[in-house]
Amino acid sequence: MTTSIIVPLVIGTLTFLILVAVWYFVSVPAKRKALAKEAHEKAEKETEVMKQKKLLEVKEKFLSMKAELDSELQQRNQQIQHAENRIKQRELSLNQRQDELNRKKQEADNAKTRIENQQVLLQKKEEELEARQKELIEQERSKLEEISGMSADEARERLIESMTDEAKSNAQAYINEIVDEAKLTANKEAKRIIIQTIQRVATETAVENSVTVFHIDNDEVKGRIIGREGRNIRALEAATGVEIVVDDTPEAIVISAFDPVRREVCRLALHQLVADGRIHPARIEEVVAKVKKQIEEEIIETGKRTTIDLGIHGLHPELVRIVGKMKYRSSYGQNLLQHARETANLCAVMASELGLNPKKAKRAGLLHDIGKVPDEEPEMPHALYGAKLAEKYKEKADICNAIGAHHDEAEMTSLLAPIVQVCDAISGARPGARREIVEAYIKRLKDLENIAMSYPGVVKTYAIQAGRELRVIVGADKIDDEQTELLSGEIATKIQNEMTYPGQVKITVIRETRSVAFAK
Repeated sequence: MTTSIIVPLVIGTLTFLILVAVWYFVSVPAKRKALAKEAHEKAEKETEVMKQKKLLEVKEKFLSMKAELDSELQQRNQQIQHAENRIKQRELSLNQRQDELNRKKQEADNAKTRIENQQVLLQKKEEELEARQKELIEQERSKLEEISGMSADEARERLIESMTDEAKSNAQAYINEIVDEAKLTANKEAKRIIIQTIQRVATETAVENSVTVFHIDNDEVKGRIIGREGRNIRALEAATGVEIVVDDTPEAIVISAFDPVRREVCRLALHQLVADGRIHPARIEEVVAKVKKQIEEEIIETGKRTTIDLGIHGLHPELVRIVGKMKYRSSYGQNLLQHARETANLCAVMASELGLNPKKAKRAGLLHDIGKVPDEEPEMPHALYGAKLAEKYKEKADICNAIGAHHDEAEMTSLLAPIVQVCDAISGARPGARREIVEAYIKRLKDLENIAMSYPGVVKTYAIQAGRELRVIVGADKIDDEQTELLSGEIATKIQNEMTYPGQVKITVIRETRSVAFAK
């Protein structure tokens, strides 16, 4: 019963579903077609509406752009019209100016013609006047020649001579006045600058000897230094190039040599050998070679430290080494490096006072004596050799000239040269800077007096101020005032050529007339 009921229901349900499916597949496409047609018609209508809107917008834009273009075209036409009007006005003004210029040119041509005519007339009149003037001059000349008894050429020569003499006397008086005024102001200004420069630079007194004393703890060390049959001391002297004096001086050995570098090498080598205790020829050569290398490094380090302290940059390494080598060189007992530093500072101060470049002046002052510490013995003065070295290592021309001319052995071509010369003299001539043997000092004073006494008319001579001034007394009946001026210059020139001295020597020639009478 149940099965008979379910089967029909299932069949009925399936039939219904089949019918529904058939209806769907038949009716849905028709609806879709209708909907699609309806949508298409609607889209066409919307497209037509949008097309009409776009056309209207395009027309509106076209009309607005046309209106703008019309207005712009109208403005441009107006501008063109204004420009044409201005051009027409300019043409009118130019035509008027051209007419005015033509009129003025015509007037200028007419005036030029009149001037030319007047010039011709004036030239004729000038020729007539010149002829008349020559005639009158000839008449006057003949009259003057008759009156004076001299020809015109003789009178002209006498007039020229008198005018020349008058001009010479006036020029000489003017020159003397200028020279006197310059001497007064220049001496005062120079003294101020020099005194201020000396006051601003601190100086030190350094004394170097030609011997070095090496101190030892006891005299037993002397025997070890001498060695068997003197072989140790001979090896040390051969390696260092010095002379070692071992005498009865207690606890001291004297190292003698003119080269301070060699003495320092020997002193340091002896110090290491004595401290080490091994003293024999092979060890001596080894220690001396090591000390030489150490000294060379110290020389370079001293040169670098000196240039840094002075603010000098860009020096060639070889020049730096030469500057450091100055530490072991002395001149008249004055340490050369100390003298160079002092001169450099003086040059910088003096150059600043004179409105020059202080850095260049300091550089020239430091290098002015580099010719005194050569690696090889030159056959020229140290100033010229120093200039040659500076030029070799690319120093500037004015610095090379200042180095070469600081002893007047070359011509001064820059303002740095006299500054270096003066500051070198200040550093070398100041009290305590240099030592001088008494005999040499007395001999220099006598030589100064003898040079002055060799001239005729000199009665007495006195070297004063430690040889810085020479007083020369001449006979009033033997030499006049003009010869007195010439005599001082001749004595100064002879002293410069024949003597060597620090600083400068002032020569004062005194001529006086004395009249003595006695009342009884």
